[in-house]
Amino acid sequence: MLIRSWDRGDEDEWRAWLAEGRDFGLLAANGPPGEGPVLVPTHFLLDAGRGEILLHLAAPNPLLAAVRADPAVTLAVTDDYAFAPGHWRGEPGTPTSFYASVHFHCTAEPVEDAAGKAEILNRQLAHFQPETPDVRVVPGEGPLGRQLPGLCGLRLTVREVRAKFKYDDKKPADEQHALAQRLADRGQGLDAAVRGQVLRRNARRAGRTSGRAGAPRP
Repeated sequence: MLIRSWDRGDEDEWRAWLAEGRDFGLLAANGPPGEGPVLVPTHFLLDAGRGEILLHLAAPNPLLAAVRADPAVTLAVTDDYAFAPGHWRGEPGTPTSFYASVHFHCTAEPVEDAAGKAEILNRQLAHFQPETPDVRVVPGEGPLGRQLPGLCGLRLTVREVRAKFKYDDKKPADEQHALAQRLADRGQGLDAAVRGQVLRRNARRAGRTSGRAGAPRP
């Protein structure tokens, strides 16, 4: 992912963005020679204290074979995107895409023992399904515990995080405000979320705010 100096997201920024509830991404592993990468859309759990990401997949998932051959993987989370027509953006009238994207470059470790898989599932349940605290996975017990042989856990150790917030920060401030108004007028898809990002980034440039703090720190 190309990140220009004006598009780069700082650490507080991307952490706050993820903490708003973005926990679904696209996991990519290197495929066999001569083939493309293996991609899997998946929910994930960012462990702030340990600098790792936890998830699980069905045991036959081809991404697991790719990980065993090469543990280098990338998890990408992308949201708040919209197309901006060229006539919105002044001279030379080049259309573009607005979006936010955070890429985690990681080393993946399959977790195949029953206790380890149960731990990952229980932590995911606590995060995604907190309204049912009594629903937990015990190896060999109950319907969930008996399904463990068909699953494989993945523990991703985060090596690098790259964040991009592409919202025309290279444009003059008044042009950014005009873009925000055009997004409000169009009001389609994720335009409202994109408008919020454009205005937030504009405010950061003006030094009126340093960004939202308090997000989890991996």
